[in-house]
Parts: sequence; C-alpha cells; structure tokens
Amino acid sequence: MKVRLVIMLKQGVLDPQGKAIHNALHNLSFDEVNEVRVGRVIDLQLQASSPEQAKEKAIKMGTELLANGVIEDFEVEVLS
Repeated sequence: MKVRLVIMLKQGVLDPQGKAIHNALHNLSFDEVNEVRVGRVIDLQLQASSPEQAKEKAIKMGTELLANGVIEDFEVEVLS
C-alpha cells in the first residue's frame, strides 16, 4: 500500500525558508500571498493487510523517526 506523510513545522515555530520564499514572492509582485510554510512529503510503499494497518505503521514511523515531535507535526494519508 502507498502511504503519504506530510510533515510541517508546528505553528509558532519559525520557518526561515518559508519567510525567504514569502519575501521572494512579494519581490515578484505576488502580493496576495500572506504566509508561506515549508514542509516535506514522504511517500512510502508498505506491506500491510489493510489501510488501517498501513496507517498505523506509518504513524509509528513518523513518530519514531521521520518527524521531529518537538518542532514538527505530521499527517498520514493512505493513497492505495
């Protein structure tokens, strides 16, 4: 099964890369952009007997290794 983790900095954690992109967009006259947050996406192909089991495994992976729980939150989506 294919599972996607979307990892983002928690609200309140400074995002210097997002700020740099925000400033660059404004310099290019994209003034409608109010905020930019940068994260990452990890796609995993897992062996699992059900979508629920795949999601449980991905949550465990995200909690134990893939996301820094102090400064990052993540969401898991089972794609297939």
